[in-house]
Amino acid sequence: MKAQRRYIPSFHYYKRMLTGRLMLFLCSLSSLVALVPLLLIFFYTVTRGVDYLSLDFFMKMPKPVGETGGGMANAIVGTLVLIATGSAIGLPVGILTGIYLAEFGNGKFGTLVRFLADVLSGVPSIVAGVVAYGLVVIPMKHFSALAGGVAMAILMVPTVTRTTEEMIRLVPHSYREAGLALGIPQWKTTVQIVLRTAFRGIVTGILLAIARIAGETAPLLFTALGNRFWSTALDQPIASLTVFIYDYARAPFEDWNNQAWTAALVLIIIISTLSLAVRFVTRSRYTQR
Repeated sequence: MKAQRRYIPSFHYYKRMLTGRLMLFLCSLSSLVALVPLLLIFFYTVTRGVDYLSLDFFMKMPKPVGETGGGMANAIVGTLVLIATGSAIGLPVGILTGIYLAEFGNGKFGTLVRFLADVLSGVPSIVAGVVAYGLVVIPMKHFSALAGGVAMAILMVPTVTRTTEEMIRLVPHSYREAGLALGIPQWKTTVQIVLRTAFRGIVTGILLAIARIAGETAPLLFTALGNRFWSTALDQPIASLTVFIYDYARAPFEDWNNQAWTAALVLIIIISTLSLAVRFVTRSRYTQR
């Protein structure tokens, strides 16, 4: 019988193996380095803000200047109102624009819209506030929650647009061909097949956009302004956590400084809760299908 020849790995084999392990190590190390600032911010905010976190903070109104205690019930509700208003304006525009760019935006007009969306995503948030000030505040002749929602919508649109476009482009073209082969109109194929397939990716873009606008302060100084009293009207100035954090953090009162840290912690809790809730709903919906 002929003896089997023993395989001896070559130098190139060891080189590829070592290169692969080195790249895997560097990627893992980069991920850990990227997580370090996030964890430091989170734990430092928790340690500074948890001491003043109580039911009164969620249920009571801010105290007058010079008095300790109180809460930010109006700011918490105002932040949710502003997020809802901005989402109601910005999400339909961003999603529909993303659908257009992915399905029909191969011409010059689509290229122009895509370029403008990329430029808008890099515009400073304070510019969005100035634009909303000119579009809403000046005609209404006063600050309002609606103006703040418009400013937030301007910031949401580019993120939602580009994310929606990329997620729809990832859907295999064979899905569209299958729908058209069955006699389904193109618009119905896009809505019932393409969008359902890209649904979870689009939701991720929406969460990123909401997380961005929830932490903005500069646009609200030009639009919603702020309010130390209870107000949920869209045509009146409204309180927000970010503006309260800005005012309380630079105030010369220790109690206000501590409440600013608690407000920052509450803002993180709100964003995390919204993200987890949406993830749970979309995951359940996706699993049932």
